[in-house]
Amino acid sequence: MLTLNKIHHIAILCSDYQKSKTFYTEVLGLTIVREIYREERQSYKLDLALNGTYIVELFSFPNPPKRPSRPEAVGLRHLAFEVTNLDETISFLNTKNVTSEPIRIDETTEKRFTFIADPDDLPIEFYEQ
Repeated sequence: MLTLNKIHHIAILCSDYQKSKTFYTEVLGLTIVREIYREERQSYKLDLALNGTYIVELFSFPNPPKRPSRPEAVGLRHLAFEVTNLDETISFLNTKNVTSEPIRIDETTEKRFTFIADPDDLPIEFYEQ
């Protein structure tokens, strides 16, 4: 039987490395573990952590293809973060000029959630505890 321990990381490709680096570190508050420029690929790889746990690899490549649609394309649908207080999260995002969608209620859990978009329009969900 296959035994999975945890999700190791999520890889994200971006079109504007500096813009995405700023978003993931200064808006979402992820911390930099390691930043590498890979000359042979003309690509950055930024390893990011959430609360000390390695979680995101942010990559840049020359001319990556655009995301087909949002969010119903085949593949990864969105990245979701649990938050304690959704109203405080939205207020903070507003101070960073990040607009959130209207708050929705999960029909199954009755928990509140909202979505924003990263600089490449990748949907990011904030789900209240």
